Amino acid sequence: MMKPMQQLGVVIAVILTLGSTAMAADGGNPKKGKHLYKKECKACHSVNSEGPELTPMAKTMGQWDRFFQRDQHKSKPEVFKALSEQELKDIQQFLYDHAADSDQPQTCG
Repeated sequence: MMKPMQQLGVVIAVILTLGSTAMAADGGNPKKGKHLYKKECKACHSVNSEGPELTPMAKTMGQWDRFFQRDQHKSKPEVFKALSEQELKDIQQFLYDHAADSDQPQTCG
């Protein structure tokens, strides 16, 4: 039998775990996001492109969330401005769902 303090610790750990995984883009569609990622992002972020290669697995779920929360497209900020809020949510959800620490990491090859 667990002591009350141990039970409280377990409850807090579960809440923190659920809270940290429930982020990403609320209302994002990962299927549309994958299509948009291939169309809008891969042209500059693939092995044979001008920019660094960038795949969903390049970052963790938390790193993708921070990337989008801070609007971090430093080299070409106009890229994000050309996309609607929904399109950005879709891309973010796709990247989040297939990040390095997700259940289904993906390179989007």
